[in-house]
Order: sequence, then C-alpha cells, then structure tokens
Amino acid sequence: MQIQINNEYSKLKTVVLGIANNTGGQPHLDDAYDPKTKEFIKKGIYPLERHMIPEMEAFAQLLENYNVEVLRPNDMVSVNQIFTRDICFAIGDKLVIPEIIRERKPEQVAIQKYIDIIPEESVLKPPKTVHIEGGDVVVHGDYVFVGYSDEQDFYNFKTARTNEEGLTFLQNSFPDKKVIGFQLKKSDYAPMENALHLDCCFQPLGLGHVLLFEDGFQHQSDLDQINTIFGEDKMIKVSRDEMYNMNCNVFSIDKDVVVSERGFIRINEKLRSLGYTVEEVPYYQISKQEGLLRCSTLPLLRSND
Repeated sequence: MQIQINNEYSKLKTVVLGIANNTGGQPHLDDAYDPKTKEFIKKGIYPLERHMIPEMEAFAQLLENYNVEVLRPNDMVSVNQIFTRDICFAIGDKLVIPEIIRERKPEQVAIQKYIDIIPEESVLKPPKTVHIEGGDVVVHGDYVFVGYSDEQDFYNFKTARTNEEGLTFLQNSFPDKKVIGFQLKKSDYAPMENALHLDCCFQPLGLGHVLLFEDGFQHQSDLDQINTIFGEDKMIKVSRDEMYNMNCNVFSIDKDVVVSERGFIRINEKLRSLGYTVEEVPYYQISKQEGLLRCSTLPLLRSND
C-alpha cells in the first residue's frame, strides 16, 4: 500500500474512515477521557450507535462519490473506533504508529491489517516514551505543525496527548521538514477551555486559508508564526462557541472541496464565499465525543501536488 501525504488538502485518494459499530455504549463517567464526553454523559444525552452510524455512513458515501478509496477498521466489540486520525498518521511517505493513551490501544489493533501491507521502511514506531496523537499533527508542505504539552501539563492533564518528546521525535525523523510546535491550552473538565488536539483550533485549507481559534494557543508567539506563514488576511477566525462545536475540524477532499457539518452555518457560508465547494453532512452526534470529520479520518494517499 502506498503512503503519501504532503498536506491536508490535495486530492484525496485513500483514507481509513472510522466506524461507529460496537462502540461499547456509554462509558462510566470516570472512564471518559475528554471533557465534552463527560459533559454529555452528565446531561444524559451521550450519543447512541443508531444515531452515529448513519452519520458516518453518509460521510463514507460522500467520499466514495468523489472516487475516494474508503477503508474501514475491523469491527471489534466494545471498542470505540470512530476517531482513526489519532491512532496513527502519515507524513510524506511514512506512517507513524505512535504511543497513545492506554485506553485507546485496541484501536490500533483494528487497523493492523492495513499496516501489515505497508512496506516496513515506510513505518515509523517511536519509543514508548514518545506520545503523539494524530489530531495534533498537521502537514502543510514543507511544514509540520504539532500541538503539544510541556512535561508539567502532559502529566497533569488527561487531555494532553502529545508530549515534548513527541515533538522532538518528529523533528528528528523529518529533518527535511520545518516541524513547529504549538503549546495548547488544556482542561480535563471544561470543554469550552480545552483544545484537545491542534486540529480543534487550527486547520489549513487548500486555497490558502486557515480556520483558527486563537485562544486555544498558550503563546502569542505561536499565533505570530501562523500569521507570518499564512498571512493575516487568510485567517478565518473561529469563536469559542464554534470551537466547542468543532468548526475547525472540517476535512478537505481536494484543494477547493471541504466536507463540513451541516450545522456550521457561518463557517460554511464563509468558505463558499471564498471559492470552496462545501459538502455538508450530519455529524452532530459524533461531535459529542469531542471529535468531528478530520478526527474520524486517516488519510493514507493524496495526489502529489
């Protein structure tokens, strides 16, 4: 199987899309590991499989309509396999299989059948002390942007998924790339205050624009870098409410084709005004687990342009 991912938006050819079957039902509150999931458990409206499965299948059908090869994980009983982005990720012609939190390890087993047919030289397995989740890794040509937490935050917050060793590993593994780390704000209990992954507050798009929630970043210097690289006029600023509802977590099928949740009215209208074709799908139930469209995709092959 060929691996080639140079950015987030070139024409998509092959992707592993998660499944919402046999997720194990509502977890106990103490077993939930992000604040938004905890919130919906407390409210008594945790998403049901019968509502999430049609959302994911609508997304799958849309991808297939664009002639994308859609691969799916094995169906493992009582394992939530919706968010394939985090369990491994591609940069260039390499697939990185990182160390992730213990609760999510079975998710990697469910896609092993695809890993097994990738050439050995194309697979990177970091040391056990290196922690990275794919939602924290955003590829943009010569740049790789990495959301991370310093040592203190990493050990204090369950929502801190990528550590400084993860950032250093990527810098050392991809010396031809400019690997830049951004420290994110974390909260285990307040979803409005938590940037779970970098892709929850930062998303480059194919016509040069960037979806950005500024208050998800700890340091102004990181925002200054983003403005320098992309240009202030290319920023599409996202509000706190929009960040909470996952408005940054759209997914590009091509440079000018973006898949978005149908409820993102302002963002969808803005993208259309900038020249994007916006394909809307229902994904609200999925969003209750603090993830959305990008989170549930693992792109393996995009066109090399």
